[in-house]
Amino acid sequence: MKLLALIPARGGSKRLPGKNIRQLGDKPLIAWSIGLALDIADITTVLVSTDDQAIADVAVAASAQVPWLRPTELASDTASSVDMALHALGWYESQYGAVDGLLLLQPTSPFRSRDSVIEAISKYRGNGHRSVISVCPASFNPAWSYHRDHGRLVPLRLDTSALESPTASETVYEVSGSIYLISPAELRERRAFVTPDTAAVIVDNPAESIDIDTHWDWMVAEAALAAGLHRQQG
Repeated sequence: MKLLALIPARGGSKRLPGKNIRQLGDKPLIAWSIGLALDIADITTVLVSTDDQAIADVAVAASAQVPWLRPTELASDTASSVDMALHALGWYESQYGAVDGLLLLQPTSPFRSRDSVIEAISKYRGNGHRSVISVCPASFNPAWSYHRDHGRLVPLRLDTSALESPTASETVYEVSGSIYLISPAELRERRAFVTPDTAAVIVDNPAESIDIDTHWDWMVAEAALAAGLHRQQG
C-alpha cells in the first residue's frame, strides 16, 4: 500500500491566529500530525500544503515535505478542501507516480491515535471501501433539536412522534474531522471525502476528536494533554 499523507495548514486563521505552529506541549501543533504520519509504514510521504512560509519552515523541521507554497486561490476562506487536496495529489503523482490512497490529516486534530489511523487503513485495504473517515458519538440525537419560529421553539422534525421512537435514543455519529482516507479516483470522481461508499472508524476517546479552531478549543486540548487523555496507542 502506497499512501500519501496530506496535512493542510493555511496561515490565515482568524479565530486563533498562528494556531498551526503554536506550541502545544513539547511541539508545535502541526508537528503532532506530522510525527504520527511518519510512524506509519504504509505512508510513503508526508506532504504539507500551506500558503505560509513560517508554517512551511516548522513543517520541514518536523521532517515533512513542503515542495511549494499553496497558490493564493486555494488559500482563501472560500477555497474548498477538495480543490486543495486535488492540487497536492496532482502535483505529487506527476512527480512520483500514482498512490493507492490519499490520507488527509488535519493538524487541528493533534490527538488522533495511531491505532485509529491503522484501523482506517485496514478497512480501506481489506473491505473494499473507497473512502474511510473517522466519526465519534454525537453529543445528542438531532431528533431532539429545535429551531426558533417567531420566538417560539419548534421541533426540527415536524413529526414529533419520532421523539418517542427507539431511533430517538439510538447512538448517532458525527464526523470527527481527524481522519479522511480516500482513493484518488474516488476523490476526482465524487469531489468529496464522504461518499455513498464511505466506511467509518468509530473513535470513542473524546480527546481524539478535539478539533482546535478557537481559544476555547485550545484550552480543552491543553487540559486533555495535562490529564494524559491524549495518549496515543499502538
